[in-house]
Amino acid sequence: MDFGLYQTVPEQDGNIVRLVEAIFSCALQRSASDIHIEPLETHCRIRIRVDGLLQELCRLPLTRHNAILSRIKLMGEMDIAEKRLPQDGRLEAGFQGRAIDFRISSLPTMTGEKLAIRILDKNKSLFSLSGLGFSETNKRLYEGLIRMENGLLLTCGPTGSGKSTTLYATLQEINTEDKNITSIEEPVEYKLPGINQVAVHRKIGLDFADGLRAIVRQDPNVIMLGEIRDLPSAEIAVQAAMTGHLVFSTLHTNSALGAIDRLIDLGVEPFVLINSLRGVLAQRLVRRICPNCASERPAAALEKYYLGSANRVSYGKGCSHCQGTGYKGRIAVHELLVMDDELVRLLLQHADKRTILGYLKEKDFHLLREDGLDKVKGGKTTVEELLRVNLLEGDSSC
Repeated sequence: MDFGLYQTVPEQDGNIVRLVEAIFSCALQRSASDIHIEPLETHCRIRIRVDGLLQELCRLPLTRHNAILSRIKLMGEMDIAEKRLPQDGRLEAGFQGRAIDFRISSLPTMTGEKLAIRILDKNKSLFSLSGLGFSETNKRLYEGLIRMENGLLLTCGPTGSGKSTTLYATLQEINTEDKNITSIEEPVEYKLPGINQVAVHRKIGLDFADGLRAIVRQDPNVIMLGEIRDLPSAEIAVQAAMTGHLVFSTLHTNSALGAIDRLIDLGVEPFVLINSLRGVLAQRLVRRICPNCASERPAAALEKYYLGSANRVSYGKGCSHCQGTGYKGRIAVHELLVMDDELVRLLLQHADKRTILGYLKEKDFHLLREDGLDKVKGGKTTVEELLRVNLLEGDSSC
């Protein structure tokens, strides 16, 4: 039962408290974002997610599974007797002087109860805009968008693409004494000084739409809606943007243009949406080459196929700093759609995407794959990473 470089617990040690602490400690030392405790047919598997990828931490005898779950559920103030229904719990703990928030979710499966634990480091320094990996062009355009007086600005991408991180960095950037900034989130991941943050509480009837209606009556300058999920929240967000508020929100779409289609599919009036929308930022996260073992090598045939005439590429050789993976941390890849009069005209005339993309290319618009390849050429990530997150399989905006 080896916990890697950081912790080893004797296999015959019956102290479940020590065992759980060892699992949590190792996950934190490896900067994991999640812990998965899974009962399989022959053993209990413990995995952690580091830089977006799951990796096995250890395997334990199946006889320890129930004791581990009971200990964690007790810590998270969950019902340890209920094993048939999903549950949610929460735990706050200290680690090396840092306040850590653990969000616990249980799920009954055919082989037993599974736990997934999200790790949120409350003392972790949030990214600034300059640390999000924007290209110089996209950073300049995005900084212009977030300082507008009104309108809707969307950030889109799949789950785990860093949308919340981008929104938090954005709110920190524009947070000044003369602005009333209010957010409604599910959950509130990090507390931002000087910003009014509201947590969705569905059990008592506080959802995104109801919270947003109340926020509009609070004289806000800036509103952050954690996610647009349905027509009521979409309509209120658009209406707020049309009546003098700057509204930030997120959508689960694969591309910037796809966000517009998604809102129209929800039932938002196209004319109102397109005239209230200021911009859409689509993004993905890719692993960054480990700075401790970064090196260069001749480009392989696959890399030359995507990079053209490149003769050499950067990569991570693997070291103790990155657990031998060659990657440490992540960087965002972006495409930023900025609305202007001509783009509004094309959208309202239902122009096909080839025509729209042709116009955007003239305005220095970069697709996700193009921004990703620029980051490969800059030695920040690799072609393999872009392939892993499906950025090189066709146009992301089509």
